Amino acid sequence: MNTFYITTPIYYPNGPPHIGHAYTTVYADVLARFARLLEKDVFFLTGNDEHGLKIQRFAEKLGKTPKEVVDEMATVYRDYWLRLNISYDYFIRTTDSVHEKVVMDSFRKLYEKGYVYKDKYGGFYCVECEKYYLPGEYVEVEGKPYCPIHNKPLEYLEEETYYFKLSEFKDFLLQVLRNDKIVYPEEYSLEVTSRIEKEGLRDISIARPVERVSWGVKVPFDPSYVIYVWFDALLNYITGAGYATDPSRFEKYWVNVHHVVGKDILWFHTAVWFSILKALDIPLPKKVLVHAFLINKGLKIGKSAGNVISIDDLLSRYNGPDGVRYILSRVFNMSKDSEVSFELMDAIYNDELADTYGNLVRRVGALAMKKLKGKIYRREVDKKLNEQITLRLNTYLERMGNYDVPGAIIEIMELLREGNAYVNNTRPWEKEDPSKELYSLLELIRVSTITLAPVIPNAASKVAEEFGFRIENPARVQLGVLERYNIRNAPILFKKVMPQQST
Repeated sequence: MNTFYITTPIYYPNGPPHIGHAYTTVYADVLARFARLLEKDVFFLTGNDEHGLKIQRFAEKLGKTPKEVVDEMATVYRDYWLRLNISYDYFIRTTDSVHEKVVMDSFRKLYEKGYVYKDKYGGFYCVECEKYYLPGEYVEVEGKPYCPIHNKPLEYLEEETYYFKLSEFKDFLLQVLRNDKIVYPEEYSLEVTSRIEKEGLRDISIARPVERVSWGVKVPFDPSYVIYVWFDALLNYITGAGYATDPSRFEKYWVNVHHVVGKDILWFHTAVWFSILKALDIPLPKKVLVHAFLINKGLKIGKSAGNVISIDDLLSRYNGPDGVRYILSRVFNMSKDSEVSFELMDAIYNDELADTYGNLVRRVGALAMKKLKGKIYRREVDKKLNEQITLRLNTYLERMGNYDVPGAIIEIMELLREGNAYVNNTRPWEKEDPSKELYSLLELIRVSTITLAPVIPNAASKVAEEFGFRIENPARVQLGVLERYNIRNAPILFKKVMPQQST
């Protein structure tokens, strides 16, 4: 399959993006860049979720209209993704007219098919989550219901609303979740399956009265209601791929769509999303890639927890996007929450980027220029080094194919450590003509640079340019075929940072 469609969640722009947003977005970007290296036709979607009560209240606090706020924040998000070198193809906004039309048309279609009906509802509601919490889903603090995600009191709301018949999809969902291996890692599929088996499926409210939530897409046949923000938001994935505007493009990309999401929005991206797609006669996604949380000071990173690490601080401390991208990719974890601190991030940056990769590039480049005027002609690659390069490259490709970015990075770091050990053992600076040793090392650097290019694209491009090779498809790399390396410079890629304690 030569297409690859990947999405991030679309983000609530009630503040600038922080390390948590970057964590998800960088991971998706690395997978997109890797797929492009494999010569796939890639479509990468990200964007902002701009409707709903949370945005409405955020704008009210600022004394602005919701539209003014979301327009400003769209610029802010695009700027941060530019600074982090995120290679998205389309930045979608749920206020885009084409998307609003998809939302209204989809709502109408479900209503006409009998999947949407009107009834009264009462329950506890979290504005931050934009969802109702049923008994057993919320936590109690001093006898009062609190949101389990945001640790804030829930509001009791009673209103007439439109429902989506989620309950009708129980058997379908259980079959899909048990057999189709869409959700990855599989433990998350089991989690949703267990919840459905234990609690069953209840119909969900997918509209809000205008007098309470005015900022949203109007129900097409009843303008006294706006469509529920989650229903609106989920449909961005089909809008972005051309569902309403370019059916052939939609068919081309949707067949291989991968959603990257955090585990806190797993339910919406499985039980709710799969049911909506089934009701709309749209095929289910190829994969839903779920990751665990970033933790700081013992809590999930977020504005409400007060433990946010800013992207500005990260970019400043780690000398631009490559350092930040590498650290976030290295600590990425699908199954377990990752505790991050500046102490840990400094150690990863210094030990792996500066001392292991950067140091090897600098040493080999300087030796090549000093001993051989930068001209290194083809020689037979050292047998043991050749074996290590081949082994690590194959494992890297396997891990990346299984969406295991940190595991793939570890393989290449181990290869680079082999390279540094080879320099120390063979001592090429003592030889009159160290061509064989340097050619072998340059082949190791070439493979390492190509494989790290999705993670640290700026540094990889710089090394390729200065050493005279090209970034190519890693699955087609052959050792010992490059006729000559022409070393023009031995760059210092990553300046070490002075370690500091956690803040």
